[in-house]
Amino acid sequence: ALLHHCNGQLSGIGGVARPGIVHRLDKDTSGCIVVAKNDTTHLVLSAQFAKRTTTKIYHALVCGQPSKPKHTVKEPLARHPVHRKKIAITPNGREAHTHFRVLEKLNHSALIEATLHTGRTHQIRVHLQHLGCPVVGDAVYGGRPASAFAQATGYTAPRQMLHAVSLSFDHPASDERLTLEAPLPEDFSKAMDFLKIR
Repeated sequence: ALLHHCNGQLSGIGGVARPGIVHRLDKDTSGCIVVAKNDTTHLVLSAQFAKRTTTKIYHALVCGQPSKPKHTVKEPLARHPVHRKKIAITPNGREAHTHFRVLEKLNHSALIEATLHTGRTHQIRVHLQHLGCPVVGDAVYGGRPASAFAQATGYTAPRQMLHAVSLSFDHPASDERLTLEAPLPEDFSKAMDFLKIR
């Protein structure tokens, strides 16, 4: 779709598989993503992500409700020692820092705002699992809280309910601070409607 929309004019960085893609979202995560149309822009944007000068904000529907309205999780992450497709909190992992804020309490669940201070693979999902409130619909990290949530609400998610709602960065040419926002997709809005406390 990107190749068609941009008529092939995308940064060559990332090769044939991912032309122009500056950063990634997990499979089944919706929302904002930045794509570069030339190599110079790609390098400047990539440097901002590496230096953590970007601001990445996500919304997540979680199983259960966190014990406090705000949580900061600083737990290092690395590949799971046994299940290689999973990420786990490990003492020798890479630094990972996420700030969570409860936006709305729902039926056996909550709408959470997550601000990423680092950008590790599966970071939000693993840190929410660590808090005992995994993302609704997360088949990898849901565990017992997800089973309890499904039993209590009768809701089955079509995917993991995680959405990159806002992304801020400096324009590569003008240095103007840009904030891009992606509205909640229909499946996320429907999930919230289903889980409203009536």
